[in-house]
Amino acid sequence: MLPRYHTVKETGEHEIIIQKSRFIAHIKRAETENEAQEFIQAMKKQHWDATHNCSAYLIGEHDQIQKANDDGEPSGTAGVPILEVLKKRKLKDTVVVITRYFGGIKLGAGGLIRAYGKATSEGLDAVGIVERKLTQIIHVKIDYTWLGKIEKELRASEYTIREIHYFDTVEIETYVDKSHAPAFMEWMVELTNGQCKMEKGETVYLESDFMR
Repeated sequence: MLPRYHTVKETGEHEIIIQKSRFIAHIKRAETENEAQEFIQAMKKQHWDATHNCSAYLIGEHDQIQKANDDGEPSGTAGVPILEVLKKRKLKDTVVVITRYFGGIKLGAGGLIRAYGKATSEGLDAVGIVERKLTQIIHVKIDYTWLGKIEKELRASEYTIREIHYFDTVEIETYVDKSHAPAFMEWMVELTNGQCKMEKGETVYLESDFMR
């Protein structure tokens, strides 16, 4: 599992007009090729009357699966520019379909490349990008007398509280970067004078908005 990577925040779409042609970017997170293909087919079905439904996707930790489709546009003028934007942004597990409704003005090869690239880039900006960071959930069990201090310290730190459980004792679930787990546990021991119990929980990805 990658320690961190970027992908799209959510499924969405964004439209721009270039020389009277409508370019609609449909964007989705896809973790398998089958998921990406299903999305592409769904967009083609939804926009069956469009001039073109060009697409590209980039899937896998090491971008093992890469596909681009021009859907009738001149070879290399649509699918590849979409894919290149995904690579340039260093996105993973992302599928994009650009629907074009021809407006009567031909753009030429260079114009098409720029148009599909722009539609993809602006679509990604509209949908949003997140950073997914691999974290370890660490359960910290403390007496209620420590709650105020520990919660305050955690909220002022780089760590993120997942949930607080109020049982006979307090249990605080915290997202901790895997590489920082030993340092975090030492810090908890120090803050509580050793009066805490800790357990390592599941490994999960924590998402946060990414600004370029």
